[in-house]
Amino acid sequence: MSVDLQRYSRQIVLREVGVNGQSLLRDSTALIIGIGGLGSPASLYLAGAGLGRLILSDRDHVERSNLQRQIVYRSADLGRAKLDAAADNLRALNPECVIETRPGPLDGAGLAAAISEADIVLDCSDNFPTRFAVNAACVAARKPLVSGAAIRFEGQIALFVPGGPCYACLFGEHGEATETCEEAGVLGPVVGVIGAMQALIAIKALLGIGDDAGRLQLWDALKLSWRRLNITRDPRCRVCGSH
Repeated sequence: MSVDLQRYSRQIVLREVGVNGQSLLRDSTALIIGIGGLGSPASLYLAGAGLGRLILSDRDHVERSNLQRQIVYRSADLGRAKLDAAADNLRALNPECVIETRPGPLDGAGLAAAISEADIVLDCSDNFPTRFAVNAACVAARKPLVSGAAIRFEGQIALFVPGGPCYACLFGEHGEATETCEEAGVLGPVVGVIGAMQALIAIKALLGIGDDAGRLQLWDALKLSWRRLNITRDPRCRVCGSH
């Protein structure tokens, strides 16, 4: 199938993309775990950019409180399964993008199977158990992982690649108990920025451009400032270490 030169003209004109890069995106598959505040903009931008296939996983239904920040949904979607509503709206945005759904929560063999089908994984979940499970499965399958999180006016994002440090190197074996957005609140554009950045980093990784791996990017939305921290691989890490 040929590339739609008109639809993707603003990307193709970029020297780093071109027709070959657009063809690579068309032939790529991304798995998005969680279609909420982060997964909404990530999925919209990946579909809009011309990824050939998106695999979506979520277990929730659309609630009124979601509409403040989960921009892939509409008021008419209230009460629908998020997977069904998101798939319909993404297909409406770009009929060329194949949208597949995997009802969550994914774990064990189901998670491993979904990751095996993807070229890159975006963790847009909101809890440590899911993040650790996705990380371990990505390390086992040697698949790149784009991890994002946001709360209040703060966000963070990191790309983990095979052979480099993993999420467990950064946050230890179990992580720490954290507040939820329901408890602490979050401004809609904050998750929008982090979710869009996840899509950007995923596209760059698929195209082989940029140098994002092994760094934790921290964003302060009140100050509009970024901090970058290098992540060191832990040789004793239970997931990726040499134990």
